[in-house]
Amino acid sequence: MKPFPRRRRSPMVVALSLLASLTLLLAVPVFADTPNGAAGAAMAGAFLLVFCVVFVLFYIYWALALQTIAHKTNTDNAWYAWIPIIQVILMLNIAKKPVWWIILFFIPIVNIVISIIVFMAIAEARNKPSWWGILMIVPVVNLIVPGYLAWAD
Repeated sequence: MKPFPRRRRSPMVVALSLLASLTLLLAVPVFADTPNGAAGAAMAGAFLLVFCVVFVLFYIYWALALQTIAHKTNTDNAWYAWIPIIQVILMLNIAKKPVWWIILFFIPIVNIVISIIVFMAIAEARNKPSWWGILMIVPVVNLIVPGYLAWAD
């Protein structure tokens, strides 16, 4: 009798399977005291997995858009778009603002005002109206604005 041939799994499938298993293991103690503990853990694990996948997809979209904006504005080090905190430095470079403004991004309430100013300058760097930068504070529209600034002619 021949054994089944081994199929090679893609790294993405392996990573997602591992992530799902770990989330289930982490969620079990939270729901262990309830009568339907396993069902609650499975729901929490599934929710966390979906949340992580959506977050990764949005992060890839944001990094690609920021990198494209950097390329189109001839800004050096466009690859900074893929590094979480360093993205702010790239945004400041695109907007032609001083790099020390990164400190202002970590001050509550001030960061909202500074991010609007920076996004308005990024929109102007892409030869778009500055009000596109203001749209970044509108909850659903802020998903569209980076793509528009990156890929619209």
